[in-house]
Amino acid sequence: MDRHTSKTYEHDLEKLREKILRMGGLCEEAIADSMRALVERDANLAREVIARDHIINRLEVEIDEQCIELLALRQPAAGDLRLITTGLKISTDLERIGDLSVNLCERTLELLEVPPLKPLIDLPRMSKKAMGMVHDSLDAYVRRDAELAMQVCARDDEVDELNDQVFRELLTYMMEDNASISRALGLSMVGRYLERIADHATNISQMVIYLVKGKDIRHTFHQPPATVSDGDG
Repeated sequence: MDRHTSKTYEHDLEKLREKILRMGGLCEEAIADSMRALVERDANLAREVIARDHIINRLEVEIDEQCIELLALRQPAAGDLRLITTGLKISTDLERIGDLSVNLCERTLELLEVPPLKPLIDLPRMSKKAMGMVHDSLDAYVRRDAELAMQVCARDDEVDELNDQVFRELLTYMMEDNASISRALGLSMVGRYLERIADHATNISQMVIYLVKGKDIRHTFHQPPATVSDGDG
């Protein structure tokens, strides 16, 4: 590979990283805004998040096309091959995070049609933890930091535990008052969406570990990898 071709190739790889980071930033914003819409009962903000999802979807397509072009034209080997294939997988997880934020906003719009069931405490905590996992998984990707990626994977248990706690509390509401069932189910779905977002952040971190170490650890953690069939929109 001559010097000019090499510089062009490096530029293409940098553009790929930049697009992934932009997509990740939009996903973080979608998570934050979707929870704020729920907490503040802001229907307009919920609709904005839903309307912005097409930007995340478009970026996924652009990243996929760029990765396929790099694979076809550059025929990368070793580390660069892992970088490109990891980019393909990360963009898929980010797109699903965007979908889950949309799902959350759709539930919010339904919940805003009725009086609030209870003050929201643990769901915002879950949202903050899940968003932090997404942010740190992308930071690990940029820095090629396998240790940070491992830490993100370990933090998934915290979100799972909060989700279980939320569900148990909401189940109590449903058992005590039949009129609360619909609202409690809506809030429990919000917890489920946040738990899935954390799972996707874990997927990203596992791919970072593969990128850095060449080792696939996806089946060494207790939770199954996140999939579309688990309810992503």
